[in-house]
Amino acid sequence: MAAAAPAQAEGTVKIVALGDSLTAGYGLPAEAAFPVRLERALAGKGLAVEIANAGVSGDTASDGLSRLDWSVPDGTDAVILELGANDALRGLDPKGTRAALEAILRRLKERQVAVLIAGMRAPRNLGPDYARTFDAIFPELAERYDCLLYPFFIDGIVGDRGLNQPDGIHPTAAGVDAIVARLLPKAEELIARVAKQRGP
Repeated sequence: MAAAAPAQAEGTVKIVALGDSLTAGYGLPAEAAFPVRLERALAGKGLAVEIANAGVSGDTASDGLSRLDWSVPDGTDAVILELGANDALRGLDPKGTRAALEAILRRLKERQVAVLIAGMRAPRNLGPDYARTFDAIFPELAERYDCLLYPFFIDGIVGDRGLNQPDGIHPTAAGVDAIVARLLPKAEELIARVAKQRGP
């Protein structure tokens, strides 16, 4: 009987959610964080997944790059990449954000780790030029590195008081569930990619 356990574990898709406070679950109990809720939703679809929460509040894309190797350990099948929100909130040069995200994607591609990019949009008060340049980073990199793309991680919850904490930035538990519901089809595609890479 003991021999069955490794085989079962081998079939489990291991995903790392690499992100900032939106992934980490800032202001929420651990069980309400995005990786936990997404793992539960995928399990409800009959999919064997483990999603590690590698979200660090305050992280920029460069911060994510600097901790990539220990945040995404060997044996990881896929990564949900959710970084860039803090870059935009701080008005950092989009060139730096793009370079850091591209370095992350290049290294994950070398490791044959499938990636779902959870995109971000710049606050509109930074001006149209900044917004246009920043927003373009995610679809362009997704195309260049053949990654799946969920265009805007907090789509559908922005500006909804019932789905955001009082700071207006971080989702409530209900907000996280709304994100999960919208992103779920892309997460299923990610798992299908992993299965294809593994082969028969």
